[in-house]
Amino acid sequence: MRVRNNGQDGVMSGRFVVAAAVLVAATFTTPASAFTNPISSGVCTDINKSQLCMSMAVEPTAKSRSKPVVVSAEAEALSHSSTTMKLIPSFDLFQLLPEEEGGVIPETTSGNAVRDPNSSKIGLVDELDGLLLSEFKGLGGNKKIEQFPDPFKMVEKELQPFSDSIKELVSTDQPVLSMAAKHFFEKRQGKRFRPTIVQLVAKAVSGVEAVNDVESTVNGDHDADKVGGISGWEWSGASPVKVNSEDHKGSEVWRRQAQLGQIVEMIHVASLIHDDVLDEADTRRGGEAVHKLYSNKVAVLAGDYLLARASVLLARLENTAVVQIMATALESLVAGEIMQLKSPPKTLLEMETYLRKSYYKTASLIAYACRSTALLGGHSYASNVATACEEFGFHLGLAYQLQDDILDFTAAANVLGKPALADMDLGLSTAPILYAAQEFPMLRPLVMRRFKEKGDKELALETLYKSDTAMEKAKNLAKFHAQRAIDALLRLPQSESRDALVRLTHAVITRKK
Repeated sequence: MRVRNNGQDGVMSGRFVVAAAVLVAATFTTPASAFTNPISSGVCTDINKSQLCMSMAVEPTAKSRSKPVVVSAEAEALSHSSTTMKLIPSFDLFQLLPEEEGGVIPETTSGNAVRDPNSSKIGLVDELDGLLLSEFKGLGGNKKIEQFPDPFKMVEKELQPFSDSIKELVSTDQPVLSMAAKHFFEKRQGKRFRPTIVQLVAKAVSGVEAVNDVESTVNGDHDADKVGGISGWEWSGASPVKVNSEDHKGSEVWRRQAQLGQIVEMIHVASLIHDDVLDEADTRRGGEAVHKLYSNKVAVLAGDYLLARASVLLARLENTAVVQIMATALESLVAGEIMQLKSPPKTLLEMETYLRKSYYKTASLIAYACRSTALLGGHSYASNVATACEEFGFHLGLAYQLQDDILDFTAAANVLGKPALADMDLGLSTAPILYAAQEFPMLRPLVMRRFKEKGDKELALETLYKSDTAMEKAKNLAKFHAQRAIDALLRLPQSESRDALVRLTHAVITRKK
């Protein structure tokens, strides 16, 4: 996003921070006992330390890199207690880049310790074990992806009342605010990509019996340091429910998971409305942006209102862990905006910086929604199932953003539903340009100055299209993340819903808009 001189960016980021604070505050409306470790409740609370250790989580060490700072370490420490948590970002749990591009396997910690490919499928046959996306049409193979259930048709009936329901949830006595808040849910609905993911993940995890995977992993030894910090709330976080695939639909668990899908969409739409104000975008989803239909002030207030309503609905889920996880997703949106605005020039050339920003702005909401869905289904935070869900969402979200960035150079604006080359207009470099800069060093100064000088964008485009490898490397990186998403999915038992998610992953990196 471009830096404004009128202070608007700071105001917008501040609004996201306030909304995140509201979400966190909502956690205290429900019992905190779910986070009490029955074995050990030892918590490190030294607020003078720069790194929090409330859950005894050991953050992986990493080379110096651009990290957004939302609040100070002292303020973070004061906002946490033995019943709250500071999540380790998904990019420190799961792999960002392939090894051949310098990617490393993250250290084992609470969020990724249990990743057994078979523990959830004991005694069950899985016809898709070892599945490779490269075997399917559109990705180099001959197999037809249509052999799997259509993900959107599978939940179509369940999502039919979605728009009417969500319009009721965001209704207000102020007509203009109400119309602005409902805009995307009435006329520009999109594919409901995120609610579809939540519904399918909910179905997929309902067929897995909830077990305490943590105990089996550490062989009864509850020393947190030995497994990278599993303690406190990480022992639980699961809603106290039991459900199976037969009685899942229509159950209270199903209702809450469906409501989570609505919450996720409300947060996403709020972020779109705010983004369009900051970017001065004219269109969104093929129609006029909210601020163009009304005004900047109304659009900002509409986004704020959606976040406030999402906060209330989140508290009603009555799962403190889920509230805090989704509050962290909202915090990640802020972190992504700050990272986009304030990253030092040299870091703009780093693929890892670009991927972390993409995580904060896009993948974090999907990843945290997937893990939260598992928790609402009765699975503990550190379980094999919940970890597989977050890992799937993390890689799917990055694959989605990578494909979006590729399409920014290859698809027309009328197909995308938003202006083409929008990222370059905002001074942003995405995967295709970064790979081109690796091949053509002359591009690097242009990237570092965010294409501000006359002729920078034209030269960058000309160089990109001249490259024999840049676009292909970007597509391969999208395929890498899509395959990792599939690998995580395959740790769940085979079911129609899981296989529909396989098809959805394929669609993410083969779509043309």
